[in-house]
Amino acid sequence: MIKSGLIQMSLPMTEGEGSIAEIKEAMVQKHLPLIDEAGRQGVQILCLQEIFNTPYFCPGQDNAWYASAEAVPGPTTERMAEYARKYNMVIIVPVYEKEAAGFLYNTAAVIDADGTYLGKYRKNHIPHTSGFWEKYFFKPGNLGYPVFQTKYAKVGVYICYDRHFPDGARVLGLNGAEIVYNPSATVAGLSQYLWKLEQPAHAAANGYFMGCINRVGEEKPWNLGRFYGSSYFVDPRGQIFAQASEDKDELLVAEFDLDMIEEVRATWQFFRDRRPETYEKLVEL
Repeated sequence: MIKSGLIQMSLPMTEGEGSIAEIKEAMVQKHLPLIDEAGRQGVQILCLQEIFNTPYFCPGQDNAWYASAEAVPGPTTERMAEYARKYNMVIIVPVYEKEAAGFLYNTAAVIDADGTYLGKYRKNHIPHTSGFWEKYFFKPGNLGYPVFQTKYAKVGVYICYDRHFPDGARVLGLNGAEIVYNPSATVAGLSQYLWKLEQPAHAAANGYFMGCINRVGEEKPWNLGRFYGSSYFVDPRGQIFAQASEDKDELLVAEFDLDMIEEVRATWQFFRDRRPETYEKLVEL
């Protein structure tokens, strides 16, 4: 049995209301009570939202936000490692990563329950459309689709726009993921109808659990739209079994049985019956 948590959060402070360092610290401080609450509830694996400690600044093209990027591992992951150790809790920490000057990524670090940094996933699919001008801020990921053996489960990460592509979701399954987390930042009117379609489809097609996180509220001065929350957990049959609100800062906690993966995969044999040789030439494209 796994007890997992997702945190969806609105901004406490935005551009023009403080320095970038102050804005980041305010966002971390707003998260800490819910991280503590997750610990008190015995959450074993906790995932935060996409670039959790900043606004979603990609509707603009202001390179001042490059300064919000940091090393991974680095100060934020080290800070979250303290909470991982305190609560014996795996924490997935999505941040804006700076590898070197000009090498910036949309990244999620995975910290094990003893505070050990296990590694990171870098968002592979980078949108540049409809106000999501992410290619201005992020290089495409170059680490593939790693799966991390944590204390409690084998965990994979997919980030936001990645969910529109089934290929990486399949690779995570082939690499042994039991739970895939998708931290996101997406607004009503653009892809809300897909929110409850794509990720249940990935879960059902690959026979694993998913935890899907979306931030809430409206973020000025960008005014991209309303982030509609609705974070949820979905099981290997594609059924959503726990869901958060559309408009509240919230910790969503759910318990689920990893044995369902064995049951579902024994029924459907996703991996035994697949025929990669039939589309090998297409993959080469």
